[in-house]
Amino acid sequence: MTLLYFILLSLFAGFAVPLQAGTNAKLGNLLGHPLWATAVSLLVSLVVLIVVIIAVKAPRPNLAAVQDGPWWIWMGGVAGVFYITVALLMAPRLGALNFIMAVLIGQLIVSIAIDYFGLLGFPKQSLNINKLVGVLVVIGGFLITTRT
Repeated sequence: MTLLYFILLSLFAGFAVPLQAGTNAKLGNLLGHPLWATAVSLLVSLVVLIVVIIAVKAPRPNLAAVQDGPWWIWMGGVAGVFYITVALLMAPRLGALNFIMAVLIGQLIVSIAIDYFGLLGFPKQSLNINKLVGVLVVIGGFLITTRT
C-alpha cells in the first residue's frame, strides 16, 4: 500500500462527512427530533458494520483484552453520538462548507495536542512552524467563508 492510496482513501472518507451531516439533518426533520436521527443513523451503521464484519470474516473480538484497557477507550462512542447530533443540528444552520470547516478546525486543534503530548497511544510528534501555519491557513479560510 502506498502513501497515495492512504491519502485517497482518507479523502473519500472525508467526502462522507458532509453527506452524513446533510442526510442526518433531513432525517432529524422527518423524524421530529435530532436524537431520533442520531439513533437511526447509528442503528443503520451497526447493521452495515455487521454485514461488513461477516463479509470480511473478521475474527471474534478479544473481550478479555478490552476489560484491561484504559477507561477512555469507550469515549469514541460518546464522541460519535455527540458529533452526529451536533452535525444534524448545525449543518443546516451554518451550511455544509462552514460546518465542515468548523469541524475541521476542531479536529486540527485536538490533533495537534494528541500528537504533541502523545495522547491516546499515539507517538509524540513535534510541533513545528509548518504545522502551525497549515492550521492557521485553514482558520483563515474559515474566517473568509463565514464573512457575509
